[in-house]
Amino acid sequence: MTTIAVAGALYLDKKISRVLIVAPLSIVGVWEEEFAKFANFDYTLAVLEGTGAKKADTLRNLGWHKLRDRDSSPPLAVAVVNYESAWRMEKDLAAWNPDLIICDEGHKIKSHNIAASKAMHRLGTRAKFRLLLTGTVITNKAIDVFSQYKFLNPAIFGNSFYSFRNRYFDMTGYGQHTPVLKKTMADELTKRLHSIAFRATKAECLDLPATTDIVRAVELEPAAMKVYRDLVKESYAELGNDREVSATNILTRLLRLSQLTGGFIGDDEGNAPQNISRAKLNALSDIIEQAQQEGKKLVIIARFVPEIKAICKLLEKQGVGHSLIMGGVADRDEQVSRFQNDPECQVFVGQIATAGLGITLTAASTMVFYSTDYSMSNHEQARARIHRVGQAEKCTYTYLTAQKTVDEKVMKALRDKADLAKSLVDDYRQGGNPFQ
Repeated sequence: MTTIAVAGALYLDKKISRVLIVAPLSIVGVWEEEFAKFANFDYTLAVLEGTGAKKADTLRNLGWHKLRDRDSSPPLAVAVVNYESAWRMEKDLAAWNPDLIICDEGHKIKSHNIAASKAMHRLGTRAKFRLLLTGTVITNKAIDVFSQYKFLNPAIFGNSFYSFRNRYFDMTGYGQHTPVLKKTMADELTKRLHSIAFRATKAECLDLPATTDIVRAVELEPAAMKVYRDLVKESYAELGNDREVSATNILTRLLRLSQLTGGFIGDDEGNAPQNISRAKLNALSDIIEQAQQEGKKLVIIARFVPEIKAICKLLEKQGVGHSLIMGGVADRDEQVSRFQNDPECQVFVGQIATAGLGITLTAASTMVFYSTDYSMSNHEQARARIHRVGQAEKCTYTYLTAQKTVDEKVMKALRDKADLAKSLVDDYRQGGNPFQ
């Protein structure tokens, strides 16, 4: 891993002695594995876990070594912590005084005014070296870059978010809350972005196999389709009652429609979602059976918890061993290891929002999207779990898409790398029904 090589070079040149790595909770354990594989130098590494007091105690004792002779150097001390813990123990981390801070999946601090971002900005000013790693520095809007670059080097875009915004963006829409990059400033923004950035595409640095996308159309049962159409009419009517139609209120209503295409619908009373369709589940069952016959492992990605529970129940019924990562699952490293190494564990089930970062699932070359969300970043990150170093086979991605539903709109937006929310708002303003 290039990042570990950089840290090693700085350490061997006696420029750093302590490294702080901040990463999403789901991938903090990955760094321990990566150092074990690639670090060709002395180091001690601790993942900060447990209570706040335990984390602080682990940190205080990391990096203190008695040297056998005066000329020797202590091992590089590496602390790994998740973003939530980082801002809560900011004082402890500052006192530890890391020389190099690495923000993994750095787009997690794209919002300049959240606690995690503010903590990383302050910690960053104290460190001699800073690295930010991400495949999606711009997830939805170009304005996302400010907070990440404030951590890296405030000299690029300054310390003031509002000065940055006023220089590069026009504020549009209802209440002037939507930033639109000024065409006259696009070149300057790009040059400044690249002034301290290194970009490497998969094609440039990895010899990875080809990929194939398959859209498998699924027809909802007549009763489920009737419920769907009724919900479309209801959602469209509700938009007419809003003072201003925005991306937020359209996506909120789209959420229920997306849940329905996966087979479930909830109510406004907080009751358990009702299962009204098995169309996607039946299609998935066929795919699982085919994979079993071919002796191939399979990764299944879904968005909603009821879907994931239904998928796991189906696998248990079919007697198929599987591992799972979703919100609330603590032993994530163990779940990944089982899938990668245990022949009896044939399927990995992951929730797109929690299983799409930093894990390797190359034991499979086929991924099924039972459902997906509207985030291009989440989508690309999830795809990369099987299409990465160590993958020798051609990768196939199958999308279960309910016909004549919002699934088709979502698929088109992902395929075209378009802003789904913006296109739906435009549909409505042009007199169309964004849910059809």
